[in-house]
Amino acid sequence: MKRFWDQATVSEGEDGFTVLLDGRPMRLPGSGALRLPGRALAEAVAAEWQQAGGAAKGGEMSLEEVPLTRVAATAVDRIAPDPAPSAAAVAKYGETDLLCYRATEPRLAAIQAAEWQPLLDWAALTYDAPLRVTVGIMPVEQDPASVAALHRAVAALPPLELAALGIAVPALGSLVLGLAIVAGQVDAAEACRLGFVDESYQQELWGVDEEAAARQRAVERDVHLAAQLLRLARA
Repeated sequence: MKRFWDQATVSEGEDGFTVLLDGRPMRLPGSGALRLPGRALAEAVAAEWQQAGGAAKGGEMSLEEVPLTRVAATAVDRIAPDPAPSAAAVAKYGETDLLCYRATEPRLAAIQAAEWQPLLDWAALTYDAPLRVTVGIMPVEQDPASVAALHRAVAALPPLELAALGIAVPALGSLVLGLAIVAGQVDAAEACRLGFVDESYQQELWGVDEEAAARQRAVERDVHLAAQLLRLARA
């Protein structure tokens, strides 16, 4: 889409907050005007568009440049009308949670146990959802009752928080880590550190692989975006 605005502002109405571009409601491709439930989130979205508009006046822009807008729009336009499919997709990660898979190498396995088991214990107590741990990469079948309990926890989240979880969980490969972020048990930086325990161990042994480092940076961006959305949704 073309950059053609000078000022991005926020307008409050009976049905929420709208971002205005030079006084006109912002409209996303294939959607109507984006209406957000809270002022803090709307002002953050407006700030994204203000920056995008000034970055290359008159040129083309992509929604990749306004990630908060993209995720908020997904929550409002796609998740809110029917949250069940999104909740099911996110909750499915509980069946193959990263934190349940331990290495065969003893030293790394000990690190994983020390770093990950406290969060698995927390999830077991908080959601009544104990998860089984295995060694190696072969799938371990989780107790259906635990999987169902985690599904209920995910399904209980409001659309914006579910959208945030939908970013963090696939990025980290762990539903438990995602729920821990939502619950305030860990922050984004700690979740990323825990999600990359294996990679950090390999880096200590063999040095930094640039492809792996690039993937890690992408995961960190996604997790921090999810944490930002959570913070703004609750403001």
